[in-house]
Amino acid sequence: MSQDHLAYVLRLADNALILGQRNAEWCSHGPALEEDIALANISLDLIGQARLLYTHAASLEAALNGSKKTEDDYAYFRSEREFANYTIAELPHFGPLAGTTRAERDYAVTIVRNFLYCALMMEVWTALQTSSDTQLAAIAAKSIKETSYHLHHARDWLVRFGDGTEESHRRAQAALDYLMPYTREFFATDAIEQAVADAGIAPLASEFEAAWREQVASALEEATLEAPAEVKHITTGKHGEHSEHMGYLLAEMQSLARQHPGASW
Repeated sequence: MSQDHLAYVLRLADNALILGQRNAEWCSHGPALEEDIALANISLDLIGQARLLYTHAASLEAALNGSKKTEDDYAYFRSEREFANYTIAELPHFGPLAGTTRAERDYAVTIVRNFLYCALMMEVWTALQTSSDTQLAAIAAKSIKETSYHLHHARDWLVRFGDGTEESHRRAQAALDYLMPYTREFFATDAIEQAVADAGIAPLASEFEAAWREQVASALEEATLEAPAEVKHITTGKHGEHSEHMGYLLAEMQSLARQHPGASW
């Protein structure tokens, strides 16, 4: 048990929470009733994963320094720089085809992001089932079942969009071109990840890169989409350095809890 251990669990939790918050924005705005329900369920699954992970983080932090925190403390009362989610998770649903920041949501952006993230998390949760952290292993065993459905849903729609109409193909390709560069952050190893790998808590994400790329390439081939050229820039959301969109997301997500701290429902 160490600060790196705690930081790693919080990274997992933050990714699930922030992507869950983004997917929840489709509630009552889905392109079809079934999709409205599907995205709401996916959002609830992700937020459920975040709750388990935050509760585990609270137990780790209590053992490390005696602090008493709850899942709400992590979700609602941390600042932007304290969140360690991937940048891709916080991006809004409109993509490069939008004219303004108040543009309509683009479902292709949502689907492509969910696919790229879930393809990674299938590898991560699978590996974490053998973690030396038994509580984390148990969370992984539960989460992999949910993530399998999330991946199936996103991949199915990715193929439908890519191999569908000229317009759906155009939107899917534009979303892929926009989002793929953000995935470099998945596999950029840092000191925290190296420390938990050395401790047997979690393997390095870089170990999954080949399998992830193979799965992505297979889906793109079926969808008649092309992977964009590699870029050198690596985003830094997991280090607390976020895009301009993160502050707005947190303001909406945290506002009620901050107006009524300690309230019970």
